[in-house]
Amino acid sequence: MRFSIWPSPAQPWDDIHEIAAHCEQTGWDGVYFADHFMPNGPGPAPLDGDTLECWSVIAALAASVPRLRLAPLVTSVTYRHPAVLAKIATAVDHVSGGRLTLGVGAGWQENEHAAYGIALGTVRERMDRFEEAVQILRSLLSQPRTTFSGQYFQLQAAPNQPAPVQDRLPLLVGGGGEQRTLRVAARYADHWNSWTTPEVLAHKISVLRAHCEQAGRDPGEIHVSTQALLYLSTDKEWLNEKRQARSRQPVIAGTPGEVADIVARYRDAGADELIVPDFTLGSMTRKKDTCDLFMQEIAPAFR
Repeated sequence: MRFSIWPSPAQPWDDIHEIAAHCEQTGWDGVYFADHFMPNGPGPAPLDGDTLECWSVIAALAASVPRLRLAPLVTSVTYRHPAVLAKIATAVDHVSGGRLTLGVGAGWQENEHAAYGIALGTVRERMDRFEEAVQILRSLLSQPRTTFSGQYFQLQAAPNQPAPVQDRLPLLVGGGGEQRTLRVAARYADHWNSWTTPEVLAHKISVLRAHCEQAGRDPGEIHVSTQALLYLSTDKEWLNEKRQARSRQPVIAGTPGEVADIVARYRDAGADELIVPDFTLGSMTRKKDTCDLFMQEIAPAFR
């Protein structure tokens, strides 16, 4: 299995770079970064809160952290025209020496779309637009010219030069929607990602495999990653407090032995990679200590 870090975009750049560089030096495999412009909240009201822009950060990491794979988790196709996004991704692939995975999603955060005047649309409109964008990205990243005529996007003999460094720049589709998102992943993605528990992951992969069968594709061609909030410690009293905390997202909490058991369940469900958000890891010192504990006590059994 691969193990990757996901720094919060609410941090200063220096902290993002510090934890990414530390993870590179200590055996982690990748670094992911969210593509949002403000904190999320209910409804369309804009919220204050530091949020660094994703592609600027990824480009900086590509130049300053020379080994880890890099990916947005994920870029909404509502924010950037897919042709522009293909050019951005290609440039970052060159800066990184061929280490980029392009993570894309249909878009969901209402307040940033409302505040910046970016069309979000109904769920059906988002998915229709997303499927068009993924086809355009797949073509621009692999073909000398792309012509496309859709409801949302039109391209006429559009070039993408230079081509990416990678012969096939991996395209990650993010999201767990079973009817549309997983179908798009089965048809076009090299990598699929979603927040899951081991049980949910096993179910989603079964749906993905069914879509692959319908598309005539080998599901083994699709790298599967997932993530959950992490509370890892040898302090059982501290862990007891964290186990009782409520979260909208899946949580992995426990001692090294307990966390290893949970990671094994993810592996057995079909995960190729576990992504660890640093959102719950505390101060920089504690964050590094937790990452080191994970690498020393958990990761070796899955390598």
